This record gives sequence, C-alpha cells and structure tokens, in this order.
Amino acid sequence: MKRLLFSIFCALSLGVHAQDTFSIIALDPETGDIGSAGASCINLNNSNWDQWITDIIPGRGGVNSQAYVCIPNVNLENAMDRMATGDSPQEIIDWLMLNDACGSQNFNPEYRQYGIVDFDLAGEARSAGFTGSLTDDYKEDRQGLTYSIQGNILLDQSVIDQMEFNFLNTTGTLADRLMAALQGANFPGADNRCLSSGTSSRAAYMVVYHADDTPGEPYLRLVVPAQSPGIEPIDLLQGLYDDFTTLGAEDQNILDQIKLWPNPAANRINLTLPGQVILQDVVVRNVLGQRQLIQRSENSLEVGDLSPGLYLIKVYTSTGAQVLRFVKS
Repeated sequence: MKRLLFSIFCALSLGVHAQDTFSIIALDPETGDIGSAGASCINLNNSNWDQWITDIIPGRGGVNSQAYVCIPNVNLENAMDRMATGDSPQEIIDWLMLNDACGSQNFNPEYRQYGIVDFDLAGEARSAGFTGSLTDDYKEDRQGLTYSIQGNILLDQSVIDQMEFNFLNTTGTLADRLMAALQGANFPGADNRCLSSGTSSRAAYMVVYHADDTPGEPYLRLVVPAQSPGIEPIDLLQGLYDDFTTLGAEDQNILDQIKLWPNPAANRINLTLPGQVILQDVVVRNVLGQRQLIQRSENSLEVGDLSPGLYLIKVYTSTGAQVLRFVKS
C-alpha cells in the first residue's frame, strides 16, 4: 500500500484561535474511502495544521471543524467522540451546539462551521453541515449524500459552486475528486484575504483513509504549510499529489519495503532496500519542490546541512521510484 504520512507534532495551548476558510469532507460508498481537503489564507506554518480542523475514523466517518476554532480544537475532539459512540452527523452537530467547548470570551457556537460525513450501521452514506450566523461572509455550507463543502471569508458563492462542480464531475478515486474540488477554488481571492496576493490561499492539505487503515495512519496525507504571498499552495499540493499517484508503476509492493531511518534525524539517515532492489539515485526536495544538495555514501544520506523541516526524498531504483517523507530535526 502506498502511504505518504506527514506528521510533525507541535505543542499548542488551549485558547489560541485559527480562522480557517474552505474545505470538503467526503466518502466513497464503493471503496469505503473517507477524505478531507482544504485551504486557508492564514499563516499556518505548522506542517500538521490540517489536524486542527479535520479528523477521520477509517471506515466510519469524518468531521471538518473550522471558522473560529480553538487550538487544540476541542470541539473537533468532542465531535469524534460522539461519532465513535454512534451519533449521526446531524446528531453530532446538534450536540455541539449545546456543548461548545472553546471556552473563550465572546466565542459561542454561532462562530463555528462544521461539515460531517459518515456511514450508518447499514453502510449507507450520510452528511450534515452547519454555518454559524457570526461566521465571516461570504459563508456557506453545502451537502450532497456523500460530501459536505464549507467555506467562510470567501470571495463569493462561486468558490463553493466550483468546488462542488469539480467534485461531482471528476472520475477516479476519492483522492482524485478531492484534489479536483480544491482546484475548483484555485483562483485569486477564493479566501478573500489572499485576493491582493493573487492566490487562492496560503496553505493547503489533503488526507485520505482507506476503510482498513489504522487511525492516525492514512493512506495519503499531503500538507503544504503557509507560503509567501504570491505562491499558490493548491498548485504545490497538486505537484505533491501527482508525485504520489505515479509511484512505483513496475512493482509497488517491492517499493513499499524501502525504509528511511532514523526519522526524524539531525545529521544522517539510512536507506533500507529489499535485496533485489539496486539504488540508482536519490533526489531530496523541500515542501516548495526545491531540490536540496546532499552528500550520499552508498545507502546513507548526509542531511546535517539541511534546515529543520519536512522533505520529500525520491528514491530511484532498478525496480522503480518511491517517494518517502523525512523530517530534519
């Protein structure tokens, strides 16, 4: 199974707030896949910022919680607890309206925005959404049987319209359709705060779980942290996704055995390859897609000169190519 899991941990105290913008959460009734994708113009420098607004129980359902949120997002945590006990999407929203847990002065449920999808006990898809009256305009949430799209601080209704159109009119996997939905919002000012920069947003993400994935270990997770004004994060996310979908055409099962260790690491990382695989080349890029110069000695990579952060390592072998993630500590 191909996996791309970006995970960096950060310590954040309750009471910090984020104001997220447009997102989609959806499921595929045929495969059981559940996924989420979104973008925002706020300065989301953390490489795990997606976990502030979305969470998924593989094979069960998922929640997007955005607009004014606490970090940690206790409302999201509570929503997932309710989902685990069997509440429907609408029952979860109803409960959240009565039990808002952000706890800061002048914050109440009317500042929140939610999108929820799940499978009921019979395996049928359900969805629900909520947009509080105090969420910033333009605001809307829109549901279909298998999806919920929501946004706030948008340029206008066209953001939701085009996300929905692309999602419904794209063929392929759920991940393909989520990526297309984000591309529907890839125009200047989709998040109105980024209009002057000429981009849709500053940061973007996509995460997808197969039904049999372990919680916290999605099949696919791509995160683009905040970019400088003028750099389009949805384009960067598309590049990461294109790399992911072209991995290992010759023999993915063998390529999945390629490992990096230790990870994170400060100075040196090692590659472990199956016996039948011959290493040919290694290319290291940062999250902006810029190639990084490193020294390689057989199956060891010297990374001491890299700046701390996330990197993608594309390993070219006699069997094919594989992309792995590496965290430089």
